Amino acid sequence: MTRASLWDDLKKALAGSEADYTEVSLRKAIFLLSIPMILELVLESVFAVVDIYFVGKIGASAVATVGLTETYLFLLYSVAMGLSFSVTAIVARRIGEKEKDKAAIAAIQSIWIAIISSIPFAIAGIFYSKELLTLMGADEWVLNEGFHYMQWMLGGNLVIVLLFLINAVFRGAGDAAISMRVLWIANGFNIILDPIFIFGWGPIPAFGITGAAIATNIGRGIGVLFQLWLLFQGGKHIKILVSHLKIEWETISGILITSLGGIGQMVVGMTSWIFIMRILSEFGSQTVAGATIALRTMMFTLMPSWGMSNAVATLVGQNLGAGKPDRAEQSVWYTGFCNMGYLIIVSIIYYFFSENIIGIFTDDPLVIKIGSEWLRIVSYSYFIYAWWMAASQAFNGAGDTMTPTKINVIFFWIIQIPLAYTLGKYLHFGYSGVFWAMMLSETSVGVYTLWLFTKGKWKEMKV
Repeated sequence: MTRASLWDDLKKALAGSEADYTEVSLRKAIFLLSIPMILELVLESVFAVVDIYFVGKIGASAVATVGLTETYLFLLYSVAMGLSFSVTAIVARRIGEKEKDKAAIAAIQSIWIAIISSIPFAIAGIFYSKELLTLMGADEWVLNEGFHYMQWMLGGNLVIVLLFLINAVFRGAGDAAISMRVLWIANGFNIILDPIFIFGWGPIPAFGITGAAIATNIGRGIGVLFQLWLLFQGGKHIKILVSHLKIEWETISGILITSLGGIGQMVVGMTSWIFIMRILSEFGSQTVAGATIALRTMMFTLMPSWGMSNAVATLVGQNLGAGKPDRAEQSVWYTGFCNMGYLIIVSIIYYFFSENIIGIFTDDPLVIKIGSEWLRIVSYSYFIYAWWMAASQAFNGAGDTMTPTKINVIFFWIIQIPLAYTLGKYLHFGYSGVFWAMMLSETSVGVYTLWLFTKGKWKEMKV
């Protein structure tokens, strides 16, 4: 690839390409899809890092509030992401079959599902935030000051679900550049509004930790409005018409059936994290704060890998729809090797500079010690995550969402949680034992998922 052609493809990736991803060269298809997906997720993680930076100025208990609230948001994310796996797979398959009208119908039905699924979370957050935080072992400051943050985050969860699902529609259709621009706008507003609402500015009073949630809801709400406008305007590959707005229960049923596995795999993973955070909370708010900062850092560095893996889901779905299973498999291997090379570099940075990284967000010596220790432990096997992400997204892109669910039950519920409790509490290794348990279990799940992918049964899925 010449420099001129590379620059040309980069411009197409950022602007949005009309390329048929079942026909163009595999390297070009991955490049055109993964670049906007990487940039989309990098900006999402930039916001997460900026958000925790500003919240960290309030204190360790404020950071712990974010961490404890996110344990419940992870349940919401599990539903939204599980549905998005299904939506991406179905839309991608319809696009691969050249059935754009059916892809649009699936897109609008996913929006109806999002609206309905958001209601229970909103009720729980608005009316039972203190009770939920108490269950997680929150300290007095969190219960008295931080519960408003949870009220806003869970109460306004509809914008989170819609942001996930509509971007999943664009990605499945191959309009990855649109998803990227949506998150640029949403998170751009988040970053600007965060310090304004947290610390106050001019006529706007300081809302403290609650201000971070207010800024997030406003930013994401603007992003959702932009998504809806773009859907009706039409992207390069999909457009919604007024005739698509009616509820079609058969299509909704198909999405829900396909999404059960996706929701299941995410619920398993997220509830596992809730138990892990509950164990860590036994060691104090500083431990939760250190783990929260380390997690945000890890999410930031994983975003390029998730971007490439999301491209795999689109390519697998579209190429299976076009009757090209071998091409679908090749996209996974190519992406996996790229991911592995990238995460090896990240691991080296984690190992040598973990304290410097955590020190950006806090000056509490114990929080720095705890967060940096987790990053160093992660560095020993981070490259395995590359294959876990690529192989899992291959299953999801094919519509085989149940296989990753079964894998997650074994490695997260049956292995990770008991191992974390045993090492952390029973054998008295403290938070270090919890971190080692997570590293060992997640390394194992990566190796096993890749092995199962090589069996090739995912190629036979029908959606």
